[in-house]
Amino acid sequence: MEPHSGTEHLTAHREGATLVLTMNRPAARNALSLPMLVGLHDGWLEADADDTIRSIVLTGAGGAFCAGMDLKALAGAGLAGERYRDRMKADPDLHWKAMLRHHRPRKPVIAAVEGPCVAGGTEILQGTDIRVAGESAVFGLYEVRRGLFPIGGSTVRLQRQIPRTHALEMLLTGRPYSADEALRVGLVGRVVPDGTALDRALSTAERINACGPLAVEAVKASVYETAELTESEGLAAELARGWPVFDTEDAREGARAFAEKRDPVYRRA
Repeated sequence: MEPHSGTEHLTAHREGATLVLTMNRPAARNALSLPMLVGLHDGWLEADADDTIRSIVLTGAGGAFCAGMDLKALAGAGLAGERYRDRMKADPDLHWKAMLRHHRPRKPVIAAVEGPCVAGGTEILQGTDIRVAGESAVFGLYEVRRGLFPIGGSTVRLQRQIPRTHALEMLLTGRPYSADEALRVGLVGRVVPDGTALDRALSTAERINACGPLAVEAVKASVYETAELTESEGLAAELARGWPVFDTEDAREGARAFAEKRDPVYRRA
């Protein structure tokens, strides 16, 4: 483990080529605060800017992922939160970027979920690429139960990620979903024993990190760019993204390493 940075309520450290962002308000089930939002925003940008980072894992401390927005903390940040308020005033979209509503990192983002992942937690989850959940994790969009609207992107994104009937049930009932049910409807990709979600996410990240970084980033970009295109438009866009990858030194290194029966050494070139 390599020491790293972070902000109040969010810690960041390196595990090799993986940046691990940990929402760190366990007493509040990691409910979102100003410092946490600023830390998430900065973490996504740091990962994109640092070519030694090849993947990101997002998790929560204390057996919880994120219980949504902490309205009391946001309203009462006081003097301790002024520097964070100033950041958000300077960029009115900062909180949306932090929640991955208005920002998609170039690097793959893997969510490691334990415990509650509800309201804003489920909204952030929809901005991640690969999702691992402990078997006792709980998901849900509770906003309508409070007379609120899930404005973090859920009415747009959820129906594109799981069947519409399941998306509407989740959105309109505000009920909790178990990890097994989240797996069945496709909200998460894997359920593991409690306490092991982070380990599984890190092992997935290690597999990604061993691949060609230019190829990984191009594949991720292509998947999202083509999601709403027609098949013919998507295939054309895929070629535009994919062909340049073949003309890289990394692609040649991958072929050489295969022929020489060794691990490749990729240099983002």
